[in-house]
Amino acid sequence: MVFVKAQKSKAYFKRFQVKFKRRREGKTDYRARIRLINQDKNKYNTPKYRFVVRVSNKDIIAQIVSASIAGDMILAVAYAHELPRYGLEVGLTNYAAAYCTGLLLARRVLKMLEMDEEYQGNVEATGEDFSVEPTESRRPFRALLDVGLVKTTTGHRVFGALKGALDGGLDIPHSDKRFAGFSKDEKQLNADVHRKYIYGGHVTSYMNQLMEDEPEKYQAHFSEYIKRGIEPDNVEEIYKKVHAAIRADPTLKKSQKAPPKEHKRYNLKKLTYEERKASLIERLNAINSAAGADDDEDDDE
Repeated sequence: MVFVKAQKSKAYFKRFQVKFKRRREGKTDYRARIRLINQDKNKYNTPKYRFVVRVSNKDIIAQIVSASIAGDMILAVAYAHELPRYGLEVGLTNYAAAYCTGLLLARRVLKMLEMDEEYQGNVEATGEDFSVEPTESRRPFRALLDVGLVKTTTGHRVFGALKGALDGGLDIPHSDKRFAGFSKDEKQLNADVHRKYIYGGHVTSYMNQLMEDEPEKYQAHFSEYIKRGIEPDNVEEIYKKVHAAIRADPTLKKSQKAPPKEHKRYNLKKLTYEERKASLIERLNAINSAAGADDDEDDDE
């Protein structure tokens, strides 16, 4: 007779502690988060801000967030789907669009705090690394980069948004090692390559390549560009105009959505007590009248 040792006893299960829900779902890295939100006790409830960037299939979201006991508090937010208002209607999830989203958030939060005139940032993007210098009156707005669960590879769109926020005038501790154009062999950032990505040069190169080699594929992949008359030669000019428009008016506009259409109901409407009572009386009267009609027929026979 073989005895199998119990690996997990009753005591184990009595002491077992379930992990946080977002950890179980694989949504939050709490090890990284605790290091981002920990605040010194002598700061006296001063919020510690994070520059949060999340990239989805159709959108890029940039937020300025601070943690509190009640939950995360959002100071300002910018979305890539706002960029059509500034003149960028296509390619809303590439590196150049991520730069525009970061720039929009930076200018928006500085305008909210009335610091936009004092901290202009890097007005013309050159691709070189830029860090804002503090002025005599007050320090720049500081935030820490929160990349979430993405793999921090060189040239990731998260760092495009970071570059936009830096050029917009925010103070974010960073290194230039993850910007597009950083050479691992030379151990330095190639500003020309980085500038090319900021102004959509990589998109332009791909457009030209497809136009020459695979015209049919070009027609399919860049149908929205063709529909709007965007040629490879004027892509950079479009991004320059978008940057200027963002700096001119970064305020958040409420969307003018049409009222929702009345949907067809597939389930019964919930009735009030009075409506149920009236319905019951109506059914009883119908039953009584039907029974009375049957009795009259029996009498006639």
